[in-house]
Amino acid sequence: MEHAQSMCGTRYFWWITYLCDYSTFDWDFQPVPWQSEFTHVWPSQHHAYSGTYLVPRSGEIKFHFHQKIIANKRNPDNFVRLANNVDFDYSWAPHPLDPPFIYVFGNQHWSAEKMPTIEYHVPGATERKYMNSPKAQLQQNHNDCWRTLADCEWDYSWVPDPGDSPYIYVFGNQHWSAEKMPTIEYHVPGATERKYVRWPTAKLLPNCDRWTAPDNIDPASIDYSWVPDPGDPPYTYQFGTQHQRTGGPVYTVPGATETKYVEQIKIKVDSTSAVIVEIDHLDGNAGQISNTIKCARYFDNYRDTLIRLANNLLGKHEFVWVCSSICDYSEFDFTWHPEQWQATMLHVFASDEQKFGDTFYMHVPTFAEYAGRKALLEWYDVNFVTTSVPRRPMPVIQHDHDSQVDAVCTLDWTGPLALFTTTDYVSRNLITVPLWRENVKTVVPLSLGATSVIVPKTAVPYVKTQLYDYAYIDKTHRMLKDQPLDIVFIDNGEHDADNNYAHLNSVTYNLPNRLHRSSGVTGRVAAYQAAADMSETAWFFAVFAKLRVDQHFDWSWQPDRMQQAKHYIFHAGNPVNGLVYGHQAMIAYNRQLTLENTGTGLDFTLDQAHEVVPIFSGTAMYAESPWMAWRTAFREALKLRASLPDVENEYRLNAWLKEDSGTIANGHWSSKGAADAVEYYEEVGGDFAALRKSYEWSWLATYALIKRGLTVDR
Repeated sequence: MEHAQSMCGTRYFWWITYLCDYSTFDWDFQPVPWQSEFTHVWPSQHHAYSGTYLVPRSGEIKFHFHQKIIANKRNPDNFVRLANNVDFDYSWAPHPLDPPFIYVFGNQHWSAEKMPTIEYHVPGATERKYMNSPKAQLQQNHNDCWRTLADCEWDYSWVPDPGDSPYIYVFGNQHWSAEKMPTIEYHVPGATERKYVRWPTAKLLPNCDRWTAPDNIDPASIDYSWVPDPGDPPYTYQFGTQHQRTGGPVYTVPGATETKYVEQIKIKVDSTSAVIVEIDHLDGNAGQISNTIKCARYFDNYRDTLIRLANNLLGKHEFVWVCSSICDYSEFDFTWHPEQWQATMLHVFASDEQKFGDTFYMHVPTFAEYAGRKALLEWYDVNFVTTSVPRRPMPVIQHDHDSQVDAVCTLDWTGPLALFTTTDYVSRNLITVPLWRENVKTVVPLSLGATSVIVPKTAVPYVKTQLYDYAYIDKTHRMLKDQPLDIVFIDNGEHDADNNYAHLNSVTYNLPNRLHRSSGVTGRVAAYQAAADMSETAWFFAVFAKLRVDQHFDWSWQPDRMQQAKHYIFHAGNPVNGLVYGHQAMIAYNRQLTLENTGTGLDFTLDQAHEVVPIFSGTAMYAESPWMAWRTAFREALKLRASLPDVENEYRLNAWLKEDSGTIANGHWSSKGAADAVEYYEEVGGDFAALRKSYEWSWLATYALIKRGLTVDR
């Protein structure tokens, strides 16, 4: 090529070969300027170098490879054929940069080393190079060596390994090995010994004579070339489908009395043999299931609904799919079918994770005859299928009521279930409530405080004051977390307020509850309502200044939103008289009720709906001074006396009246305050207006000064 450059009188010259076909080549090609110093190379169908180059007349030889192929011409005269009746790609040529070789090619059956079939001799070559490709193709040769033992397709171009001893070569087919079912034989002259060959294999031809197939099987999906193992006794061979080991085609050997299940071959069912009926749950989604023949309304339970459907379809259809409008069947495979021995059972498909689902496959005559004899649907002959059908998302009703009761009683929805919640977002598929009958259609609180709760529509008529009016509650799925309640510390000049607040702060440090402090608000009603205004949660823990909270109190506690809104009174310990009950204990106040309370009774908390929670919240440190001990005991004893007759409160009143043993400083002022309260009650004859004066600190201070000579210490 360098010599050719020295002879060139133009900017470029073409270097070409007689092996290429240039009939369509563009000789006007010009390189772009930035490729002008390169030698341009075109490939053949065999190599990156076809032997065609556009070379600049000067400079270093640097190659730029093109993609467009310049095909080699066929040159059979360049090749030596070592076998008769051979096809080969005679356009092949050696790589232009290879040293001279004698190239040796094999065929589709044997390598070049085992059976040299074609050779290409480069002039001057003495060394052989054995090639993996291209391969020569031996032509079909159905000669006297062949014995065809079964109707089949076969490649009669096959020849034995030339290095083998003479054999009778035995071939199997696509279903059975040569040992089990000899199908083709090749007899080398003089051979007596058989050699069983694994490959190639013959292809048996289809034969439908012994086959029967159900109507819902596509005949094109059945391989009618299949035959049994010739060594088997006569069987009826039952093929399975993608769903079961039965339901597919059957191959019957004459004289067969037993059935053999062929499990390694599955035949695809491509259509359903059962009609589809839809149950309308009045959720607004009926009519979205394709190919339904009927839509029936769901009433109270699935047992009666299915019996009514079976009686209506009796004599018209043998098998039926019963689907539900609350489920999504867009991905469901209606070609499913049961095992043959399960044909008369009721097949139940799960809904999401719920075993007692909403999709049924029914044998109509059997169900119509026997289902009415069973009190419960699951007492029928039921097969629970693990294949799951997803439920459509249930309605989510977000509301701002403190109690779920108010929302359930006032808001309506479509469908059998709804999720009621006071939060911004709750996943709709947390739990799948079964709908088989009323006692399994449970109200399901999803958290400790029932911030979110699933309610079946059937429960609504029962609910009057609480969701517990409905008998069926399932509390085993409380996997969500409620927002922790705010904590409000309420003080108004008490001796140990700062210490008790600091203790509360240390106990609740790093907890998610928000802590507030309300100080110096005059009047009990005003003080409690000021605390309610601070709270950002519907309930809040009210911690009073005289309470030293228990360090083990569970601040994740929640009110029960399945009841109407109320206050919750915890327990506290009295260090003077040893009582443990709600007096001076922490209270979980409902914010809205607190703001609505005008304090018309003797006790702010007891004036509204309330419940005692027997959880220890702390110790009431109320005897820090004579005035505080007397004041606290006077008010509590007055309320206890007003509540009589009551056995429990009478016991508590007697404990307040009992004189202190002197173990607690100022403890004797507690019993004096209680005694003064009982005396005052008797003096005014229990007059409510007179008793209510104790609500105000100024009246109490005056009465204590007159009665005991006590003065307010703060």
